[in-house]
Amino acid sequence: MSSFLVFFVGALANILYVALIGRVLISWLNIGPSSPFFPIVNVLYQITEPILAPIRRILPRFGMLDLSPMVAILFVTFIQRLLIGLI
Repeated sequence: MSSFLVFFVGALANILYVALIGRVLISWLNIGPSSPFFPIVNVLYQITEPILAPIRRILPRFGMLDLSPMVAILFVTFIQRLLIGLI
């Protein structure tokens, strides 16, 4: 049972990593609602915005540089290691 929980936590963390990195890469492109990739962008925003929005409220702005995805990745790594340690 515990190996399943470790696998689940690891898989969930990997999904969040990919979504956060995908969100960063997508932010460099101009994808509008008429693009065929818009549904993917919409899903990435729905997955990552609940994590990134609270971090953005706390972090100060550095011009056009958004450091919230980097902080979110560090936070996900910390939570993953904490949960695996508790299991």
